[in-house]
Amino acid sequence: MKKKTIFIVSFLLLITIAFHSKTAKAQVTVSAQAASLMNADTGEFLFTKAPNLELPIASLTKIMTAIIAIENGDLNALVTISEEAANQPPSKLYLQPGDSLTLEDLLYGLLLESGNDAAYAIAEYIGGNVENFVQLMNQKAQSLGLYNTTFTNPSGLSEPAPNISTVIDLARLMRYTMQNPSFAKIAGTKSYQTTTTLGVPLEFQHKHRLVQQVDYVIAGKTGYTQASGRTLISYAVSNGIPLITVTLNDPDDWVDHLNMFQYGYSLYGIDVPTPEIRGEEELENQEE
Repeated sequence: MKKKTIFIVSFLLLITIAFHSKTAKAQVTVSAQAASLMNADTGEFLFTKAPNLELPIASLTKIMTAIIAIENGDLNALVTISEEAANQPPSKLYLQPGDSLTLEDLLYGLLLESGNDAAYAIAEYIGGNVENFVQLMNQKAQSLGLYNTTFTNPSGLSEPAPNISTVIDLARLMRYTMQNPSFAKIAGTKSYQTTTTLGVPLEFQHKHRLVQQVDYVIAGKTGYTQASGRTLISYAVSNGIPLITVTLNDPDDWVDHLNMFQYGYSLYGIDVPTPEIRGEEELENQEE
């Protein structure tokens, strides 16, 4: 009887150890000051670090700029570039005052090349002026329940003040925007070519290296200022499961996003690769 009891106890102990080993799988470690990993189908957060910490977001701002433009504008409308828009600092498309592009063209330049001139041209077209557009941005944030998010400009630069958000709010914003087919198409395009009204040829390449190099990462946005450090959002789909990763102030963001995706998909029994990402780092540390 004692042997049987010992066997049962030992068996139960092994099951308990195995269960805890599985459920207590080491959570992913990231270099970011704040990070989040969301299942975009359910809205459930699978991993967070400093989820409610309000930080500068740099050009992740342009996700909000884009969705407001898409929801409120005609993508085929011609938008004339003003002096103020053309004079925005890099990162920019180097648009010329008086030249014109369609709103759709500007959105590709906004999300792929992170053009600050495109951001201001869009804001002026949709809002009548930049100040009105910023009001639309903050109203939209409130309507989406992004209560820890504040915008002061449509580009993400630090003037007049940095735009602020959290990794929780940004994941929810990305989840919302990716439900819009126009946004999803633009944010996931690797390259785009167009010609301005004055005949200037333009070619935009997506700055997001995971979108360029990793098959299951289908959309995203980069950002960087001295105030924010490197900021990044990535949207992935594997086996029909969409995941969103967000990092703020992260010097090792490409690796961290891949590791978060690997961890997140492992929870569903899905193995995804984490390839070494190629690229020129110095080109990405230009303010966006």
